[in-house]
Amino acid sequence: MIEARDVSGSHKIQLSARFQELIDLVAIRRGLAGTDQYLEAWRRGRPVERDGDAISAAQALAEEIEAQYDAIRAAAIAGTDG
Repeated sequence: MIEARDVSGSHKIQLSARFQELIDLVAIRRGLAGTDQYLEAWRRGRPVERDGDAISAAQALAEEIEAQYDAIRAAAIAGTDG
């Protein structure tokens, strides 16, 4: 999920389903079986400053992350020894 804020409020954009599928795969490979373990492993990314309003900033960042999916997936899978 991408969340952006500006003076008018916040805007959230959900990444594509393939990211949730990747998160679930990595959780399984790391043995995060229970809901508590799964949720405890979630982290927020570092804040990133962007020009423009919250909506356009969130959309731009979501597009960048979606374009990097293959590299993100490869790094995530490598981090699970698999």
